[in-house]
Amino acid sequence: MAKLTRMRRRGVTVILGALITALLAIGVMATPLPYVVLKPGPTVNTLGSDNGKEVIQVTKADTSTSTGQLRLTTVGVQPDVELVWAIRGWFSNEQAVVPRELIYPPDQSEKQVEQQNAQEFQSSQTSAETVALRELGYPVETYVTSVTAGGPSAGALEKDDIITAVDGTPVISSQKLTELIRAKPTGTALTVAYTRAGKPGTAKITTKVEKDSDVPRIGVAIAQRQPHPFTVKIDLDEIGGPSAGLMFTLGIIDKLRPADLTGGKIIAGTGTIDDDGNVGPIGGIPQKLVGAKDAGAQIFLVPADNCAEALRNAVPGLPMAKVATVDDALKALSTFTSGGTPTPCSAS
Repeated sequence: MAKLTRMRRRGVTVILGALITALLAIGVMATPLPYVVLKPGPTVNTLGSDNGKEVIQVTKADTSTSTGQLRLTTVGVQPDVELVWAIRGWFSNEQAVVPRELIYPPDQSEKQVEQQNAQEFQSSQTSAETVALRELGYPVETYVTSVTAGGPSAGALEKDDIITAVDGTPVISSQKLTELIRAKPTGTALTVAYTRAGKPGTAKITTKVEKDSDVPRIGVAIAQRQPHPFTVKIDLDEIGGPSAGLMFTLGIIDKLRPADLTGGKIIAGTGTIDDDGNVGPIGGIPQKLVGAKDAGAQIFLVPADNCAEALRNAVPGLPMAKVATVDDALKALSTFTSGGTPTPCSAS
């Protein structure tokens, strides 16, 4: 009887041990890890509607209707990751498990990151409009708001002059003007072209530095504007960051040009855009390629600096075109819709 009792006790101990081990395993599996999972996010046709609203809204101008699509791509972020999700992500071809601090820096809350993403999203829209309107024939005007008394431009430039070039290089934005002035040493005589009351002129202006500064200046305050007879608004919720800039730019151009940029094709892409029309790199290219393919994309526009990563994560049946500027993207679309092969991504 004593032997049977001992056997029963050992059996209960084994069962309890197994149960405790299982509970501990469940606890480990459910414990949040310092990682996030990146997944293919939704894609949006910039020429269409989202939640019942046109993505790109134009008023006071005729717009065209395209037979194809220009789809921006996104990455979904799973911020709370348990071990079971991390394991799935590590073995998935479509997901990536990355340290949480890469998406949510330790010195920022999730809300602060979301606010920053919203600001970058808004900035990308502004740059997209600037570049698209310039492509459509509405240039940015950098104009003088005031001239410093006794400064380098006194007697040479006047308030409301539109500065068009410096030493023959076109001034396409206020930032470009600043870059051109600072590109040469202080004391350089610059040839500044301008338009005053509709008439062109030039002036020789020698740069100087102000007190407590070593930055070359020409002694004017400037601002920029881009006159056009219509309004453009982008209305899209729950997307953040700057990576939709390129596709917004192409969408605005396509809406306001009679010609159909898409040629009836489904075109996806990604990339930031700056006021000069340069396409910059983004994150999450593997997930965006998968999302684009799932949406039926027939070609993907890849920022030049993302090409090496894109090639490592190429999706069968989805060709990729390398673009470094909005002009590259327009050329790629023209080539592709005409039956040609745009400049492909290369590892270099």
